[in-house]
Amino acid sequence: MEPKRPPARTAIPDGRAILDPSRARALRLNSDSGAHSLANPPQYALRFISGKYQGGEFPIHMEREIVVGRSSELDMVLVEDMVSRKHAKINATGGEVLIQDLGSTNGTFVNGEKIKKVRLKEGDRILIGTSIIKMVGVDGASLSEADARQRLEQAGQRRYTTGSGKPMSGVIEEIPLPDLLQLLSTSRKSGVLSVHGDHGLGRIHLRKGQIYFCSINDAFDVAPRKALYRMLTWQSGAFELEPPDNKAVLEEITESTGQLLIEGMRQLDEVRRLEADLPTRDSDLVLSQPLHAPLHDLGATDLDVLQLILNHGSIQAVLDRSPHTDLDTLSALKTLLAREYVLQRLG
Repeated sequence: MEPKRPPARTAIPDGRAILDPSRARALRLNSDSGAHSLANPPQYALRFISGKYQGGEFPIHMEREIVVGRSSELDMVLVEDMVSRKHAKINATGGEVLIQDLGSTNGTFVNGEKIKKVRLKEGDRILIGTSIIKMVGVDGASLSEADARQRLEQAGQRRYTTGSGKPMSGVIEEIPLPDLLQLLSTSRKSGVLSVHGDHGLGRIHLRKGQIYFCSINDAFDVAPRKALYRMLTWQSGAFELEPPDNKAVLEEITESTGQLLIEGMRQLDEVRRLEADLPTRDSDLVLSQPLHAPLHDLGATDLDVLQLILNHGSIQAVLDRSPHTDLDTLSALKTLLAREYVLQRLG
């Protein structure tokens, strides 16, 4: 019997060889589906969006393993006290990217969850030490690993020598506050998270990942929970994690950080829905003259907000001075406007 022959191989112009054309077609995915063929895998990079190496980027090459840690012999070197000698490894194969913790002292976190081994997808945020790293898609040729290592080292050295580097810093356009707070909570960080933006200066105090106090512009007329829920709506600003502040506070928050974030995100969605139907926050409101609607139809919160309108006028001033959350205050404002207890001042 004649021995079996190996499958026919077809030469292609650049000198590589593939299996017969029917096999090649089977491996190639329909380009209209948005998927990648084995010959054209997706390209990713690890972008440092916070911490000592902020601004740096490290390429992910398929069929390649990247070992991350403090040791100078590794692929990605992060010289930080909270990074273990061999901290984690990232394995890219078959179009997939996996990250595995290597028994590090302080752990590896993906999207706020401490992991042992997990598949990464584009947009995922990784916390190693004090560095927050985002996996991003890249087009075209990426940096070589040697160039990336050199640039990371230069970024770390530059931030150290200029004094611009904080243990953890960045911008909330890259990592929204809810995501950042979840990372800080799960990794049990302590300190004061300061956020500088168009809305002023916000401070969130953490003790081993637990939020226990919050303020905006060091004002006492906005309660701590209310300040936190309001900060979660901020969409721009620079943040930095400062050392713990052991000063006594007037009112400690007792709910868990997880509970606060769940309630904060619920209120955020409701506030955005309400504000779509209300005048802007810098608008002034006045009592209807004459007032036809009976006051006894109003609830206690509605009456509180009505009095604040009489005393202060602008929606923002009412929100700042209201003893109720922004959500409850805006709900009362909507009722007062809809039933014509108050009107927007024009001109």
